[in-house]
Amino acid sequence: MNPIIPTVFSADPSVHVFSSTDMVHWTDYGSVLHLKDVSWAISHMWAIDAVKWNGLYYMVYCAIEKNSGMFKTGLATSPLPEGPFQDIGFIEGVDNGQDPALFVDEDGTPYLFWGQLGVCFGCRLTDDLRSAVRGTIVDLTKQLTWVFEGPCVHKFRGKYYLSYPGLYQNNWPEIMYYATADHPLGPYSFRGEYIPFFEGQAGTNHGSIVEYQGRWYAFYHSMWETGISECRSLMCDYLEYDEEGRIKPIIPSRIGVAAPGCKSGISRVTLMLGAETAPLACGTHHGVLVETTNPGYTGRGYVTGMEKKYTGVTVMAQSGRDMDYRLRIRYCAPEAAEKLKVMVNTTTLLEDAREQTPRWDKHIPAPQASEWTELDCGIISLKAGDNHIKAYTWDGSVGGLAIDCFLLDPLENCEVAD
Repeated sequence: MNPIIPTVFSADPSVHVFSSTDMVHWTDYGSVLHLKDVSWAISHMWAIDAVKWNGLYYMVYCAIEKNSGMFKTGLATSPLPEGPFQDIGFIEGVDNGQDPALFVDEDGTPYLFWGQLGVCFGCRLTDDLRSAVRGTIVDLTKQLTWVFEGPCVHKFRGKYYLSYPGLYQNNWPEIMYYATADHPLGPYSFRGEYIPFFEGQAGTNHGSIVEYQGRWYAFYHSMWETGISECRSLMCDYLEYDEEGRIKPIIPSRIGVAAPGCKSGISRVTLMLGAETAPLACGTHHGVLVETTNPGYTGRGYVTGMEKKYTGVTVMAQSGRDMDYRLRIRYCAPEAAEKLKVMVNTTTLLEDAREQTPRWDKHIPAPQASEWTELDCGIISLKAGDNHIKAYTWDGSVGGLAIDCFLLDPLENCEVAD
């Protein structure tokens, strides 16, 4: 159901097939890269895209460089598609690199597209994705009628489709247009609009087109959730081509989409926050160790070594609005039962959530578990914006306690589960 991700506000979707199996149930892995961890940038962090390349996942994004004051296209890597990512600098040779999009052709050649304020460019990238190949940068602006920003390329029946948000006769709001070519870098022929203005759209629009299990989908954004243009939510609708390869105009629907063989319905989002990568995702490790010896963990590893008082982990959870969630902690304690202190922002969770008087000596018991299991910590309230959840030992672990991840399910999920 649209919007497809109702728990957080996000925009400019660049979609790849890494995650959902039915397009109804989704996993939110939290922050993937923060400005504080990008030494060369001073502002923004907009419009991300990602691709798998030589065994790693590479993410591009745009940020304002400290030295020049211009947009640069940043590059970051992760061993997993969900991140978090670590910055490795910006792509050389790409100036004013706003709204970057990656495209890898069937022959394995990587390309980058970018554009802002009525111009659009494309280029071939070097094999390490770190630079534009000299002499390949092409100005596509005059080929793309009404182009303003946000290019994205996909391939259908041997043709290259470049979709983008544009301003009809330089008037807002943005309309989604597309053009086609026989080569990724053009020349392109303008074909028309595929998402016209619709009720409840934001001032901008920005999206991508992807095939999944034999069907095509258009992702974009709207302000359906809030009515505020700056608070945008992800949308998705089916996309179809006519016999001549033209994209049929899309009318945004509340029903949304589902994968073939699945039934569309209310989107259900689980927030999964890895304990081992917390410091890369606006969290903190408190005297713990990261290990990978116990199989069955969900991400890159887990945290352990909580033998001393106050050792543990803090993760950051984002929520688009004030909402209640059910919190679970995935853990194992093979040697003995454990007790955890859990805090949400400044609130200490108690054994009995009905108890109204704060008791700082209360703990949440975690039964002995030789295999990974989930500790139900009850219902917590998150405020709109950033929230910090901390799990730590009060007296020190005696049972080899290890924490894999934190799982949060909006109560709205639970209410419609049956």
